[in-house]
Amino acid sequence: MSSSLVAYDDSDSEAEAEKAEVPNTSSRQKSLPSSSVDRVQYFAPGSLGTKSTYEMQPPENTDSSGTGTVCEDPPEHYAQNNNTDLTSPCRRAYSGHTALCMSYKNYEQTSSSSTNSGNGVSQKRIHKDSTTAIKGIRPYIPKRLRQDNSSMPEKRESDQRDSSDCGVKVGISGEQTSRKVSELIKPYLGSKYKLTEVPKSLIFPMSKHSGPVNEIQWCPVREQSHMLLSASMDKTVKVWDAVDTGCCLKTYSCHSCAVRAAQWSSCGRRILSGGFDSMLHLTDVETGKQIFSSKNEFRISALKFHPTESNIFICGGFSPEVKAWDIRTSKMLRVYKAAVQQTLDILFLPEGREFLTSTDAVSRDSADRTIIAWDFQSAAKISNQIFHERYTCPSLTLHPKESMFVAQTNGNYMALFSAQRPYRINKKKRYEGHKVEGFAVGCEFSPDGTLLVTGSSDGKVFFYNYHTARIIRTLSAHKEACVSAIFHPVLPSLLATCDWAGEIKIWQ
Repeated sequence: MSSSLVAYDDSDSEAEAEKAEVPNTSSRQKSLPSSSVDRVQYFAPGSLGTKSTYEMQPPENTDSSGTGTVCEDPPEHYAQNNNTDLTSPCRRAYSGHTALCMSYKNYEQTSSSSTNSGNGVSQKRIHKDSTTAIKGIRPYIPKRLRQDNSSMPEKRESDQRDSSDCGVKVGISGEQTSRKVSELIKPYLGSKYKLTEVPKSLIFPMSKHSGPVNEIQWCPVREQSHMLLSASMDKTVKVWDAVDTGCCLKTYSCHSCAVRAAQWSSCGRRILSGGFDSMLHLTDVETGKQIFSSKNEFRISALKFHPTESNIFICGGFSPEVKAWDIRTSKMLRVYKAAVQQTLDILFLPEGREFLTSTDAVSRDSADRTIIAWDFQSAAKISNQIFHERYTCPSLTLHPKESMFVAQTNGNYMALFSAQRPYRINKKKRYEGHKVEGFAVGCEFSPDGTLLVTGSSDGKVFFYNYHTARIIRTLSAHKEACVSAIFHPVLPSLLATCDWAGEIKIWQ
């Protein structure tokens, strides 16, 4: 097999060379059929004035299918070795007779200079998509798409650069225990949740955080519910084995400031986190890679996944806006605007058609717009006249069985509301006795809905009877303010608590 190489510079002599070559090419086309000659053009990046053309004549002994041959070496090899022999043995055969034309960003400059110079006849380059993918060759990008990509905002480019691997520290036996099924959980997987009892004894004290713990959450997947998620002011998010060993499995250092909120995804394989660095990160639990990352205009203080649409979440913070995001497209879906300064918490109502936000809009005598109900699809306000007392609500929680929700207030009590319009308050029930005193103290129902548990600024944990609103038991859990207490979704009477000193405890 013989191959010829033609190399020339883009100048006025180029047109004369092409004019002289026209009769030869026409006579060659007459002598040979169109399917017998394959032309491959390579444009090396960095050689603006050099064009390399390889004409490969088919061998005399070709098979009946008429397959041509294409050189195996990629164009990068020729770009790096301009002074060496550019001919190489052709070893790989490809079926078909389509021309392979691959070019880079200087394609426009090379083609325009060669076709417009002189009055000679020039051949028009035709780009045909090849059905065969050659490894190491970049695909051709049309000029219009290149202009669209260059005109995109720098914000999206920075978001893509930020979507790198997250700093992950694996604890002792972290890889082995992160996806196992705990022997303590297996007997309860096939049965319904039993009656919740008040925990009494301490099982695991876990104190790996160097700053206050803002939020804790059990993994929503029942088989993997031995894992506990924690977000802290020490800029880290941790995953714990809080059922068997009490050890820290993994530590994620994605944020540059305090992590205010973190949530498990419904599949239990991803963690969504937001913090005071105004960043949103969706991190893979196993690899630590950031699947989604975005910079916001405000500091994040609340996050919630949609109950039925697992790829959609809502975030709020130190801004009058609440935003809905789609992690599949990395784009913002809707913006919910309210005349407030900060969003304290977000709560989806059943079926996800409506959601509530608690804000800090408090006037002198009433708390107008303290709790706002929104329509998720239309982003319209349904009601902002839900809670009229002069206290903010740092946390909201939904009853697991009844259409009711509870709001934690800075008035040292919890108020009960209806989850259906017009979201009326139950004035006959008020869960009071604990202290909030400005801390973002969370509250939570037991899985069977019979108990309501809350932390307290004095470090205690209070257990209320949901029906009677009476205090059943008080647990002296921490020395600092206890900001969160949650029941395990599978194991009855297993409780996790965290405090402002960075300590997490498991009770049973």
